Amino acid sequence: MRVVFVHGACVRDGAWWWHRTAALLRARGVASVAPALPSCGETGAAGAGLDDDVAAVRQVLLDGDEPTVVVGHSYGGIVTAEAAAGVDAVGHLLLVSSYLPEVGESLSTFGGGPEPAPFLDVDGGTFGVRPELLTTTFLQDCPEVAADALARLARQSVSVLGRPVQAAAWHHVPSTYLVCAQDRGTPASAQREFARRAGTIVELDAGHHPFLSRPQAVADLLLGLAV
Repeated sequence: MRVVFVHGACVRDGAWWWHRTAALLRARGVASVAPALPSCGETGAAGAGLDDDVAAVRQVLLDGDEPTVVVGHSYGGIVTAEAAAGVDAVGHLLLVSSYLPEVGESLSTFGGGPEPAPFLDVDGGTFGVRPELLTTTFLQDCPEVAADALARLARQSVSVLGRPVQAAAWHHVPSTYLVCAQDRGTPASAQREFARRAGTIVELDAGHHPFLSRPQAVADLLLGLAV
């Protein structure tokens, strides 16, 4: 088994966000990879959007034939829905505080209204996390990583918000939704609504980044999935 981790919006260096869980998986002989998302500025491609993120993740999925679990975190669930569709190696989807979009839906479909969330800054056609709210909103249960996380914030084009997905892998691939009960960015009540499309729902007493705050629990969950 291998694991492909697709990180969320407004951050870069997915391997860092995933590193605590990756180390535990590696100790059990499970390899993992975190593809770079062009829309987060990780590849140097100017003006990159959701299409580019989908293509980047899909290429990683197609590069191997080992049974694969795709972990989509937050915005990563939007990317995963399309990127994992029709890839034979993908045996399971794990959505973490994320979305399972239907064909034709976009990230904006799941928003709470016309105004951006209070922890987001929208300016000049891009959006990003307000640095002063990063820890209290997203890392309250692992504040020791806040400085490293702050250095990995990124801005994205607002175009990723409205572009509808063209495929919904969760229709054809077994899926598990991990509800993060202490998430202050995406409230647990909203996650439970999103999770109704998943095959299995699991809850964890964790904030928005359980792979940093509760890596053993996330690793154990992954190791228990059938692929």
